[in-house]
Amino acid sequence: KKIRELMYNAFMSEDHILHFVFLGGPDFVVGPTAPAAERNVLGVIAKVGLEVGGKVIEMRKRMRNVLRIIAGKPVMPTCGLPGGVSKAITEDERKTIIEAGEYGVEFCKVALGLFDDVVLKNKDYVDLIVGDIFKHRTYYMGQVDENNKVNFYDGKIRVVDPNGKEFAKFKAQEYLDHIREHVEPWTYVRSSYLKNIGWKGFVDGGRCRKTSQWDC
Repeated sequence: KKIRELMYNAFMSEDHILHFVFLGGPDFVVGPTAPAAERNVLGVIAKVGLEVGGKVIEMRKRMRNVLRIIAGKPVMPTCGLPGGVSKAITEDERKTIIEAGEYGVEFCKVALGLFDDVVLKNKDYVDLIVGDIFKHRTYYMGQVDENNKVNFYDGKIRVVDPNGKEFAKFKAQEYLDHIREHVEPWTYVRSSYLKNIGWKGFVDGGRCRKTSQWDC
């Protein structure tokens, strides 16, 4: 369990760096009014400097190496077996993973500082984030630990209503007691909704359906 959780947390770290810097970052760090040709990872590096840009690349490299060590390769892991993984971690690999984790903690301190300086200290950005344009009053669902803190690997499934009040909390084995799926003719994706609320379509507001952190 610990090895599988370690692998998934390494993936979450690597994947969120991809979004924070390469995908979503350009619009905030470079600026939404900057020319489109500058709103990319090169524009981010030009804005924050080569030193920070180098740390971003090194962070992704180390997290992907952790995935390679545990999963066999960074993309499409091949290590999974029912109830375990296909190989143990050697002592040298353990040391490499610890070093990567320590580097990751320091990198995240830099990233949070950058977010504070570039985004949270910019009134226009804050107004945009908390404004109505990005606000969706829906039911939200995610996985949490015993303290209701987000947990990407294990825990209970928690649903809150549009006002943030807890609506349901259940084990993964009870998923079908609470969640149903709806099919539309224009997509292969099945849209999930709360059984006790019923399918109401894609609605924003007090009478909305449920949404989750993966819906967009």
